[in-house]
Amino acid sequence: MFSCLLLPPSSSSTANACLEAAAKNNSPVMIQVSNGGGAFMVGKTVKDPNAAAAGSVALAYHVRAVAKYYGIPVVLHSDHCAKKLLPWFDGMLQADKDYFKMFGEPLFSSHMLDLSEEPDEENIAICVKYFKEMAPMKIWLEMEIGITGGEEDGVNNENVDPEKLYTTPQQVYAVYEALSKIGPMFSIAAAFGNVHGVYKPGNVKLSPERLLTHQEYTKEKIGSELDRPIFLVMHGGSGSTDDEIKLAVDNGVIKMNIDTDTQWAYWNGLRQFEAEKREYLQGQIGNPDGPDKPNKKYYDPRVWIRKAEESMVERVGESMERLGSVGQYPKSSEPGSQQCIVSKKKGNVMGGMVAGIKKIF
Repeated sequence: MFSCLLLPPSSSSTANACLEAAAKNNSPVMIQVSNGGGAFMVGKTVKDPNAAAAGSVALAYHVRAVAKYYGIPVVLHSDHCAKKLLPWFDGMLQADKDYFKMFGEPLFSSHMLDLSEEPDEENIAICVKYFKEMAPMKIWLEMEIGITGGEEDGVNNENVDPEKLYTTPQQVYAVYEALSKIGPMFSIAAAFGNVHGVYKPGNVKLSPERLLTHQEYTKEKIGSELDRPIFLVMHGGSGSTDDEIKLAVDNGVIKMNIDTDTQWAYWNGLRQFEAEKREYLQGQIGNPDGPDKPNKKYYDPRVWIRKAEESMVERVGESMERLGSVGQYPKSSEPGSQQCIVSKKKGNVMGGMVAGIKKIF
């Protein structure tokens, strides 16, 4: 049994690092966009209300364009979407529909709705509404019930009652009962003490053993022959111990999110490079090798960004090892290809864009 690692890149560089780590470790990988990451991708000065959706779609197209060159399975996912962020979700879903018309599959593989701040009944009802739109395109739905602590994309649960960090078996079954009537492609982020970010040991009490209780409760309710009839998700994976991760996977977690640790790894690669080459990074000309020596090969962004990528690749590989996904998918030897432009017979994406521009002018 293994779980898939989910990584939230905020640029083409971090996305490529995720892909490189997966190829290096012969592992499938999930690459996600967040509302904040989408807004960053499109440019922080853009204040258009659709900016986050546009940036998320842009990152998805980047991954679509290069993923096959890495030769490993990639799942494109969008992360936490609170009720106030539903316009962002709608924008991505429209992009899925447009892509589906051209290619027969959606742009994104899956989306997450995080309506855990809302009453359970409203949470489930909104998930049902969207799942009915997504199911015909075979888009996976992840939903959250119960609260993940910490702060993520505008949802702040840093001071929440600790008891609310643990979802009950009854809540999980209520979700299963409603969504299973539409289709099987859904997963549940059930809280078991999870917290976004990294905290000192002892400050967070994870209880992955509770996940087995959810499985047993639903199994009895539906009379399933499966020991783990529910697909579960683990949020707040950064800082978790190997034993906690292993128990969560054993109890049905199919995906673990890790963000904070990979952010640090990316920065740490740059930090170490700057410390090592500091005397070569104080000006365009002049370094310990001579007053007229150029420093371009040190301050070229491709150099220090690559050091950040290499550090992140190593850290991602560590998580893949812990989740048991290493070696699960031998790298494909088939030639790479992009997934963004179709032939003229089917309709050319770039041609359509040019036609649209001509209409404007």
